[in-house]
Amino acid sequence: MSSQQQRFYAARLVGTSVFDPIGDRVGTIRDVVVVPQPRTPARAVGFVVEVPGKRRVFMPVTRVTSISPGQVISSGLLNLRRFEKRSAELLVIGDLLDRVVTLKEDSSSASVQDVALDHTRRRGWEISRLHLQRRGRGGLGRWVSRGETLTVSWDEVTGLWGTQAEQSAALLAASYQDLKPADLAEVIQELESKRRIELADELSDERLADALEELPEDTAIEVLTGLESHRAADVLDEMDPDDAADLVQELPEPVAEHLLGLMEPEEAEDVRRLLAYDEYTAGGMMTTEPLIVPPEASVAHCLAMISREELPAAQASTVHVCRSPLETPTGRLLGIVHFQLLLRARPDRAVGEILDRESHAVPPTTQLGELTREMATYNLVSLPVVDEDGHLLGAVTVDDVLDHVLPEDWREMDEPAPTTGQIDLAEIARGTDRTTAKGE
Repeated sequence: MSSQQQRFYAARLVGTSVFDPIGDRVGTIRDVVVVPQPRTPARAVGFVVEVPGKRRVFMPVTRVTSISPGQVISSGLLNLRRFEKRSAELLVIGDLLDRVVTLKEDSSSASVQDVALDHTRRRGWEISRLHLQRRGRGGLGRWVSRGETLTVSWDEVTGLWGTQAEQSAALLAASYQDLKPADLAEVIQELESKRRIELADELSDERLADALEELPEDTAIEVLTGLESHRAADVLDEMDPDDAADLVQELPEPVAEHLLGLMEPEEAEDVRRLLAYDEYTAGGMMTTEPLIVPPEASVAHCLAMISREELPAAQASTVHVCRSPLETPTGRLLGIVHFQLLLRARPDRAVGEILDRESHAVPPTTQLGELTREMATYNLVSLPVVDEDGHLLGAVTVDDVLDHVLPEDWREMDEPAPTTGQIDLAEIARGTDRTTAKGE
């Protein structure tokens, strides 16, 4: 430990790379895990490290051999079991930043901007100092910053461990602004119920909708029902109709009808159409907003459609060529065009000249098992759903099918650690207890 710096500030450490003993980068520091003590400084027990794949794992403080500007050196391999915060633990970034404390000296209020941890031979890393910003009363009784900053010892304030003055949800949302929806959903899943709603209130409707689509159903419903009704309806408007329908059908009927009544009429109509089908059928799983063009549309136009950043990859894989009207339910489905064929065709060519007229299509009553076999047999990532007259109703994509084939709690299941040798299935099933890791 003598070669490392003897103090670090948690907020400044976030984003620092973690290296193993031979110099290979293994992850990035995202937070510091501490345990408050009754009369002594809170002690750090480890770090939250983000490893490739945006997975967040726990690194015991005993595995850290050096902390210096720009790098953290660990003593060995990381346990890739997903990090789960324990009841006695706090996250410095997630729980303490922007917490309101009271200075003992003059009883004024201040918010925590950063936390310093010092290294001691006996206790390891422990919280030593707090970097604060004073606060004062503004108009309408709201707290505002006075701009003055100061650094004090951890024991010169009250309220750091007691009754929680909640961290600014706006600050929390800003710290997660670069996360992909699936990663943001993982963060929301790890928060306490009250914090989930506070963070949801700070996210845009579109951003929250994307995250809800990735959350386990029970958590998504908890967040949705924790919102004010009009906000909840706005978020449902932004969701893919099939995902919105999955949530709405789990709500009590009066609540579901109330929210549907507040939604935009066109969006609500799409959801109502999907609710008419059983959940495990093509009609219940399909999106009602596949890519649709008339036969005279150019290849260049279709390429521009599939290149939209917000479009899911599976949905962008296929363009459906239909007679007017071009919103589901459409006129007769003429065929489909896969994006690879679009890439090979002349930009000015009409898609009606290159479409696949022998494409597979299924009725909305097709059961999940048959859908799965159809996709697996023909290596499909998308299947058109049509009525008895050949009108396009929607499309089922492979991610829709996987959501229904995998166990309901698949998002919460630990992934086995990657290995270059033989996989020990019994060890993966048992997992590894963090108490063992901390004692190493």
